Amino acid sequence: MTDKYHKTWNAETACVHAGHERGPAEQGLNTPIVTSTAFDYSRDDQVRYPRYMNTPNHRVVANRIAALEGAEAAFVTASGMGAVSAVFLGLMKPGDHAILLDGLYGGTTDLVEGLLKPYGFEFSTWDGDPVSLPSLVRKNTRLAWVESPTNPLLRVIDLEATADVLRQRGIVSVVDNTFATPILQQPIKLGFDLVMHSATKYFSGHSDLLSGAVAGTDELIAKIRPQAVRLGSSLNGQDLYLLERSIKTLALRIERQSKNAATVAEWLESRENIARVFYPGLASDDGHGIASRQMSAFGGMLGFHLANAVSPDRFLDRLQLISPAVSLAGVESTICQPSRTSHAKLTEDAREALGIDDRLMRFSVGIERVEDLIADLEHAIEASI
Repeated sequence: MTDKYHKTWNAETACVHAGHERGPAEQGLNTPIVTSTAFDYSRDDQVRYPRYMNTPNHRVVANRIAALEGAEAAFVTASGMGAVSAVFLGLMKPGDHAILLDGLYGGTTDLVEGLLKPYGFEFSTWDGDPVSLPSLVRKNTRLAWVESPTNPLLRVIDLEATADVLRQRGIVSVVDNTFATPILQQPIKLGFDLVMHSATKYFSGHSDLLSGAVAGTDELIAKIRPQAVRLGSSLNGQDLYLLERSIKTLALRIERQSKNAATVAEWLESRENIARVFYPGLASDDGHGIASRQMSAFGGMLGFHLANAVSPDRFLDRLQLISPAVSLAGVESTICQPSRTSHAKLTEDAREALGIDDRLMRFSVGIERVEDLIADLEHAIEASI
């Protein structure tokens, strides 16, 4: 199946077909799983090895993700943090500077604080306003890293305005698009250079697979990919098969999860024992206007603060359908306290500055019947006062 058709396909079609290859020995509609770790090099002009990310399974999945993001190229890693690490180490060296959005995913912050800063990498924190961004640029600034919507407060960044500022100054723009996915938001079309995913989340979608991905221009991917290879951040054939299978239903899952989350967010906003709801689909949300311009829908993730009258521990204990769990974006609904999970490695002062405390709940809305989810939330709230 040739690449020339990919640009004309809608996302729902690309999820199923983009990147698929057919050959004389591959008459099935599913990509064969290549389990080999040893390949005959004498019959090919390329040395194949799974750690080099150049097996047929690697190629098909990477091409599908690139097609969905509107990118020239992509590669897949063994985890989201494998993708994050490859970008920083592929585009920066000790003494270089990067700009980071305030309130990034805790794992990204931990990589910066625990590894990159001690090795001499320099960083500045940005408040998310494109107007203030130029003041942070230095002569040694190499890249800027943002999320939108952010984890866990669903903050929305004006991606087009941000990309414009960075492009004028020759700085590589990178966005973590995990929460939105390319079904709802395509940052490359808004001017971003690179898109990163924790593919463990929505791309995988079934809470059974660890993976990551980076998509962008041929030139940038060629710079970053060797570092992923050196770090050993490669998936095996079995996991690549699972990832390809899961992406086929990505658009369907995102559509259902977005609709469910919007309904749940409106219901939570109406409850007196919910202090605040974070969801860009709400008209009251600070990021609603920007999100309406750059997203086609608002996603399956939301956050909310329990009122003081509600015990967080009792609330979680009394949920019967929704499972307290680390990670997110599965077909089943899960919930967690970022203060004890995704952002636990941040200092208490850092969490307090971001508004992340034990009353903040990050809710990953699944594909269940939304009335059942609301009934479970209502029961847990009422039983925890």
